[in-house]
Amino acid sequence: MNAVSWLNSEAFTLLDQKIIWSDMIGNTIGLIALALGWRRSIWTWPAQLLSGVVLVAANVSVQQAGGVGKQMIVIAVAVWGWQQWTRGRQRAQDGSLAVRFATWRERGYLAGGALLGTLAVGALFTVFPKLSWSPWADAYIFVGTLVAMIAQARGMVEFWFAWLLVDLVGVPLNFAGGLAFSGLIYIVYGALVLWGMRDWWQRSRASVKPAMEGAAA
Repeated sequence: MNAVSWLNSEAFTLLDQKIIWSDMIGNTIGLIALALGWRRSIWTWPAQLLSGVVLVAANVSVQQAGGVGKQMIVIAVAVWGWQQWTRGRQRAQDGSLAVRFATWRERGYLAGGALLGTLAVGALFTVFPKLSWSPWADAYIFVGTLVAMIAQARGMVEFWFAWLLVDLVGVPLNFAGGLAFSGLIYIVYGALVLWGMRDWWQRSRASVKPAMEGAAA
């Protein structure tokens, strides 16, 4: 048995749902990556990269093309985000990662890109139904993941909101598609996203406090 075959083999059954190794391992690493993102650790990116590689195998096993595309996006953007954080372009004065809310223009770009991207990818999956059994949900997740990771690489608090919106569709889709562990772990993701959002939100507000009187501008 090769590595891919083993990853896509059954690990155990939970509540009549088959849990495969790739689904379990990939999402556990992804959960660690999200926790590292909350802590603004640069190790969030290699963790997301590894999670994406493993979850490609999981989505191939259930013929979920949108999920495969999502993980390819995770891999590509993880490399880019790693470079962004390594270069220190988003550092606060104390040396930690500087986080902020996006400007209204940036929000417009993110929302517009998400809408147009979802329409384009959804249309592609509809024209070629073999690519996905749930074209519009897959397209939504595919594009939403890209938007969330771009916002994360830019240190935008909106990255957490984007992940919440992806989870709202991702949880039921994964249960329906046979990736039960993904569905379960996404519920945990949701709780972690709320905590991470609170932390980044507070830090973004602290970073824009006016300087004390007499302090150098």
